[in-house]
Amino acid sequence: MSETIAAATPALDQLAGGTSRTLRITEIFRSLQGESDHIGWPTVFVRLTGCPLRCVYCDTAYAFTGGERMSQDAILSRVAELGTRHVCVTGGEPLAQPGCPELLRQLADAGHVVSLETSGAMDIAAVDPRVHVVMDLKTPSSGEVGRNRWENLAHLKTGDKIKAGDEIKVVIGSREDFDWAIDRVREHDLTGRFTVLFSPVFEGVAPRTLAEWILDSGLAIRFQMQLHKLIWGDEPGR
Repeated sequence: MSETIAAATPALDQLAGGTSRTLRITEIFRSLQGESDHIGWPTVFVRLTGCPLRCVYCDTAYAFTGGERMSQDAILSRVAELGTRHVCVTGGEPLAQPGCPELLRQLADAGHVVSLETSGAMDIAAVDPRVHVVMDLKTPSSGEVGRNRWENLAHLKTGDKIKAGDEIKVVIGSREDFDWAIDRVREHDLTGRFTVLFSPVFEGVAPRTLAEWILDSGLAIRFQMQLHKLIWGDEPGR
């Protein structure tokens, strides 16, 4: 079951406007989570419109503009209708809209297992601690490596033997990306603090090649592929 919400074409600065009680939404749909520690779970995705980044490999450019402004009550109502425990707030870049932290809080208050997918370029300090954060680190081939907000590392939750912490996702498009990412993992002790996921850009690195690089590194990095793309391809809303 999926729902794609009708499009318009506002600029990003307009998307951040309005009240914190409304957000511009590209789509709300139910699918399987294709990434992260929550992979495989039936999940409702709330895709917010707009993103200040333009990553070369972006697969959701359709969320840069358009969407429909919805009240937070309407969003919560639609999520409730889909009757699913797991909810993922994604984009675009969801934190580009000032109402996003409040939406995350309300989803957690409603009893959902809530995750946030964020580019790592926006401040995550205001994100409710109940929310599971999956934060990107942008590699050189993304074209946005300069947008990484390293201060965010201090706001990510570390894991323990009972509960997993937040996650860092790195999309690898070349050997240069991989070497850059390995240097950052070591520099910031990322695998000692968080779950670190490496994913291949299919046009740039073969999955087998990335898997072998990870094994050769000797580091506790998890290889991941996007499950939803293996099932449905690039179909929006899946």
